[in-house]
Amino acid sequence: MWNWDDPLAGSKKTAPATAQNNHVQAPLEVRSEDVESYKCNTRFIPMKAVDASHKRVINGQTDINQLAPFKYPWAWEYFINANKNHWTPLDINMAQDVQDYHHRLTLEERHVYENVLAYLTTSDILAMRNIGLAVMEKMSAPELQIYQARQVYEEALHTWTYQHCIETIGLDQSEIYNRYRVVPEINHKIRIANRRLQSVLQAGTDMRDPQQREEFVMAYTFFAAVFEGCWFYNGFSPIFALQRRGLMKGTAEQLQYIMRDEVLHASFGIRVVRQVLQEENMSLKPQAMREMWDEAEAAEADYARYLLQAPILGYSAEDHIQQFRFIANRRCKQLGIEAAFPGAKAALPWLDEQANVRKEKNFFETRVTEYQTGGGLKWD
Repeated sequence: MWNWDDPLAGSKKTAPATAQNNHVQAPLEVRSEDVESYKCNTRFIPMKAVDASHKRVINGQTDINQLAPFKYPWAWEYFINANKNHWTPLDINMAQDVQDYHHRLTLEERHVYENVLAYLTTSDILAMRNIGLAVMEKMSAPELQIYQARQVYEEALHTWTYQHCIETIGLDQSEIYNRYRVVPEINHKIRIANRRLQSVLQAGTDMRDPQQREEFVMAYTFFAAVFEGCWFYNGFSPIFALQRRGLMKGTAEQLQYIMRDEVLHASFGIRVVRQVLQEENMSLKPQAMREMWDEAEAAEADYARYLLQAPILGYSAEDHIQQFRFIANRRCKQLGIEAAFPGAKAALPWLDEQANVRKEKNFFETRVTEYQTGGGLKWD
C-alpha cells in the first residue's frame, strides 16, 4: 500500500486504532441545527450556464473551469492526438550510437552532434517555461490550456531525451550544457528568443490593452512560427543526415518522435494566433514580420556556419540555411501572410519524411514503438 505522504518510502505499518491510542480522534458529530444554520447564512447565487459562443482565446469572460461545450473542438483534438504519442527515451536502443560516436564519427561529425544537443537542451527548457509560466495563464478557454499542459510535459520529455543521449554517449554534461553561454552562435539564438518572449513572460499583462495585446501576439507568433516551427524543425536535420548514412540511429529515432511533437506544437500555436487575430480584429504588421524573419534567418545562418564549418557527407551549411527559408515560407502560408523568402526551394526534400514514417520495429532491435499520428500530419 502506498503511503501518500511519502510514496517513495513504500508501505509503512501504522498502529491500529485503539482506545489507548490517544492520536485517534472520535468522528465529529454533525448536528441538524448546525446544518440549518449554515443554510440560512449561506447565500447561493445561481450562475448562468456557459455559452460556448462566448468563449474567447484571450479576454474571455466564461468560466475557465468548465471544459464543455467546446468553442474550439480542434484544440481538444490536438490534446487527444498528442496523448496517442506516448514514448520515452528509454524505449530506444542506444548501444550502436555509443559505438558510432567513439569509433565511427569524424571530428567534424562529433562537432555537429555535440552542438545540436547543446542548442536543443537549452531551447526545450526555454519552451517549457514559456508555455507553462506565460502562455497558459493568458488563455481563457480550458480546451486550449489542456493541450498546452500536455505541451509542457512534452518539452520536459524532450529535455530528458537530450540528457539521456548526453549521459549514454558519455559526454561532459557541464561542458555541453554551458555551450549556449560560451558559443556566440548558439547564444545569439537564445538571446533573440529571450528578448522576443520577454513581454509574454511578464506578470500582470493586461490583454485588454491594445499595445500589450499586440506584443503578446507578436511574441507568440515568433514562438510558434520561428522558434518551434523553424528553428526546432530545421534543427534536427543534421542528426537525420547522419542517420541517413547509418550513423547515430538511436539518437535520430528519438529526434523523430520529438519532431512530431514539435510539428503539433507549431501548428497549434499558429492556429491560436490566427484565432486571436480574428477575434480581436487584429492583423500581423508586415514590417514587424519582415524584421522577425530577417533576424531569425541571420541567426540561423550564423549557427549553421558554426555547426558545419566544413560540410559533412550529404549536408552543408548552405543546405541548412536554404531549408530554413523553405520552412519559413510554409509557416507564412499557415499564418495566411506572404512568403518571407519567395522562391526558396527545399534543400532537404527528405526532411518531412522524418515526421511521417510509421515506426514498426523488430522487438529484438528496439521496443515496439509506433507513433500513431505521424502518418496523418498535414503540412499546410
